[in-house]
Amino acid sequence: MMRHKFLFLVISCYVPGIFSQTTEQLKVLSDLKIDSGLSITIYASDIDSPRQLAASKDGRIYVGSRNSGKIFAIRDTDQNGVVDEKVLVAENLTFATGVSMHDGDLFFSEIDKIWKIENISEKLDRGSAALPAKTLVTNDLPSDKWHGWKWIKHDKNGDLYTNVGAPCNVCESKDKRYASILRLNGESWEYVARGVRNSVGFDFHPESDKLYFTDNGRDWLGDDSPSCELNRVDKEGSFYGFPYKHATDVMDPEFGMTDTGFDFVDPIAELGAHVAPTGVTFYDGLMFPEFNNNLFITLHGSWNRSSKVGYKVIRISLDAEGNMISTKDFISGWLSGDDVLGRPSAPFVMKDGSILISDDKANLIYRVARN
Repeated sequence: MMRHKFLFLVISCYVPGIFSQTTEQLKVLSDLKIDSGLSITIYASDIDSPRQLAASKDGRIYVGSRNSGKIFAIRDTDQNGVVDEKVLVAENLTFATGVSMHDGDLFFSEIDKIWKIENISEKLDRGSAALPAKTLVTNDLPSDKWHGWKWIKHDKNGDLYTNVGAPCNVCESKDKRYASILRLNGESWEYVARGVRNSVGFDFHPESDKLYFTDNGRDWLGDDSPSCELNRVDKEGSFYGFPYKHATDVMDPEFGMTDTGFDFVDPIAELGAHVAPTGVTFYDGLMFPEFNNNLFITLHGSWNRSSKVGYKVIRISLDAEGNMISTKDFISGWLSGDDVLGRPSAPFVMKDGSILISDDKANLIYRVARN
């Protein structure tokens, strides 16, 4: 299929001094490649290291800014595809990465805590200069910065899920919350998946409601091993291998001979070694009906491979049983030779069916729509 490049500049739609696009950011945009018939434009800029995205019914998009420790509400008030409003809603957080909306309340994460702001839209509509009051949901999470940033998501029942990465490259931990995906039940956590080294993205299938999650493979076993993973939870509490087995068949050289007593669940897809998947979303919008129930994954990119890989967004097609049929590049171009222009970090489906992609290196949020 033919691929085209797109360049988009609308300076007049930005509030001067707030939403300026730099020459470097526009260069990143001009290098991105996407299928013919689709366009990719800059939706928002001037957000330091944007990660997970969530939306409220009034059209506001909420985004976690990892490096700044802030949560922002952004909005395209005239619906022209470019953000012209940005409001700070929380600050002084450690790795503010995860956001999720439920029943009008905004939930957001830092390393060891999850907070919420009740009736967030109503509070922002008042236009107060003060930050809206936040309420602590839980502080019962480990505080390690290594693999410590959180992805959060509510299921259809309103239950809240998050990840706890391993505090190491590869190790065994006495605290069993490490290397897992958890669900909050009152004031305690339930295990949804165990043996998960570092999942930084998960979502629920629109029809089966099953949880799909990615996992970042361990380092220092060579350029091409082990692969990062895409997994599915068919039975809650299942064990996915870490630190004893990686990908489909890579036994760990230090821990692989351990008699664990676990039955290991293999991934439904291998995504490639060191590609670092960091965001996941199922498509269920109207703009691209051909993508319905497809899974979009951002590959953040390698940091210690002899030649870089990742730095793109992929689209995975699934069959009726939820198994992978194929994987295709959706957006590429952030990697030019060995030069890294950006690092896609999370995808998100808008109410109108367009797709947002956050980039925590170029400090941009892109929008994908039809031409």
